[in-house]
Amino acid sequence: MTARKPHNRFALLGAFAGVLAGGGAATHAAEPIAGRWVTEEGDAIITISPCGPTVCGRISQFLVPPPDGADQRDIYDPDPAKQKRRLMGLPILTGFAEEETLWRGRIYDPKSGRSYRSVVRRKGANAIEVKGCISFFCQTQIWKKAS
Repeated sequence: MTARKPHNRFALLGAFAGVLAGGGAATHAAEPIAGRWVTEEGDAIITISPCGPTVCGRISQFLVPPPDGADQRDIYDPDPAKQKRRLMGLPILTGFAEEETLWRGRIYDPKSGRSYRSVVRRKGANAIEVKGCISFFCQTQIWKKAS
């Protein structure tokens, strides 16, 4: 009589369970968000690109000039030292890192001087969804690809 090897059956079940749990299967990566994007309000173009180990987005063009023109300063930042920096080139998306199917980081609103937790995800070839949150309250905008 030959002895069965039950450990082989268990090894096969364990490998199958690992595939179901994602251990052996390819995971879904977040779609790239790099590029030039027009804000939902249509007042600026934000250029998103790598910034060291993370991704950031800077104001690269005003489509609607701010009150003080292209030389507008960050007057609403609560830190007086930062109120002298120019809005043009200012990073408003910072520290974004890929997390499964989206990007997490911080978004800065130069119109209020406030920063929020943020999530960005691709919405097709020509749009991204940008969400800023305080606690459980979130605001979502759709930014379109700049031409």
